[in-house]
Amino acid sequence: MSKLPPVLQKLALPVIGSPLFIISNPKLVIEQCKAGIVGSMPALNARPAEQLEDWLAEITETLAAWDRVHPEQPSAPFAINQIVHKSNDRLEHDMQVCAKYKVPIVITSLGAREDVNQAVHSWGGVVLHDIINNKFARKAIEKGADGLIAVAAGAGGHAGVKSPFALIQEIRQWFDGPLALSGSIASGGAILAAQAMGADFAYIGSAFIATDEARAVDGYKQAIVDSNSDDIVYSNLFTGVHGNYLAPSIRSAGLDPENLPVSDPSKMNFGGDAKKAWKDIWGCGQGIGAIRQVSSTADLVARLKREYRQARERLLEA
Repeated sequence: MSKLPPVLQKLALPVIGSPLFIISNPKLVIEQCKAGIVGSMPALNARPAEQLEDWLAEITETLAAWDRVHPEQPSAPFAINQIVHKSNDRLEHDMQVCAKYKVPIVITSLGAREDVNQAVHSWGGVVLHDIINNKFARKAIEKGADGLIAVAAGAGGHAGVKSPFALIQEIRQWFDGPLALSGSIASGGAILAAQAMGADFAYIGSAFIATDEARAVDGYKQAIVDSNSDDIVYSNLFTGVHGNYLAPSIRSAGLDPENLPVSDPSKMNFGGDAKKAWKDIWGCGQGIGAIRQVSSTADLVARLKREYRQARERLLEA
């Protein structure tokens, strides 16, 4: 068994909802946590920056009220994603707000920084760092991260190219701490498969875009319902970092999904320009073939719980 910090030990389902740029919001995070999984959102989704404090107050107060009324079904912890790349000029401000609210879990992306990890530890928080290969995984732990999010091939948004089988087995040869797997997970059976490979949690994002609470336009949600893995395009054109996107949104932007140019990776972009990710070019993972309808977050998690239980029963019967 992995060594899990107390904050990650009693989830109703071994799932972390991944932070969705632009799309995640307090309403989605709250419903994820009430359903018993870790809910998360990027700090950068709060615009202007001052809105982050309002959002953290809303999340913490709403979940505390839920816990008082439902002691038999307490909410799961929530997480805030911090982009620690030098292009994020809000990091210091956002970290101060997270410190004020003692955010229980911080997910760091695009770089591993000792000072950020130490800051989170100073208020008792846990740091999970997302990585795309074993080399970056080692660096993250060496710099003080508590756990890892292995972003394998097929994940939505910024994604790696490694098979989850290869990535998880290499990490588990030397690391026995918290480990989540990201990449095409949208069913209860896939959650169980992630655990069977050695991960502690499934890291699920794209499936939550097609929920009532997600801050995505209706066309985006319906595109997820209507599409499958054949409609996912892997490119670094839109942010400078390779990621997976829905082909229909690329066509709508006047581009050919099958003939995209290569971007300069030094010129990262996080949604500022028109026809750039993530407002017009829609990020999405390969697992969306399992998404058949737009639903509430509660109903989606209920389905995942049911499928997870059924998958376990099938294995016991085999």
